[in-house]
Amino acid sequence: MNRTAIDQYARGIGLLSYATEGLTQPELLSRPGPGNWSTVELVAHLLDADLVIADRMKRVIAEENPPLVAFDENKWATRLHYEAQPTGTATVLFDLNRRHMLEVLRRLDDAAFQRTGLHSERGPLTLAQLVQGAADHLDHHLRFIYEKRQQLGRSIPARFSQLESDR
Repeated sequence: MNRTAIDQYARGIGLLSYATEGLTQPELLSRPGPGNWSTVELVAHLLDADLVIADRMKRVIAEENPPLVAFDENKWATRLHYEAQPTGTATVLFDLNRRHMLEVLRRLDDAAFQRTGLHSERGPLTLAQLVQGAADHLDHHLRFIYEKRQQLGRSIPARFSQLESDR
């Protein structure tokens, strides 16, 4: 396996706290475009999605073609009260989860990344696809956070896990 996806996944550590640093609670809760979610809701979603993806990775590593169940992100946002989640705690947990998964991923041989699970909506997914998907998912939502900061007049230089040379 090309280890670039693992490196990109690792570079995501610290980016969520960087992207939200210095924002006040009213700014975190505001809903300037793009998208419908506030920054605090985006952060809570990114944490939950990363935890779900980590669980999927573990299942693919440890089990034979395990089921990988989809989740309704909008129901999670509403029913888990994303708007009330503490952003600082979420960013710390996000980073710790990534650090933990990197300890696992870096010990695997290349063949492990071809192991598959069966996603309830997307069909078969390899471990390599899950790692790349997690890395790309963070960057996708970071774009929204940086755009929201710009709408609030609180721009900072954008940082992403994917290197410029890989785009």
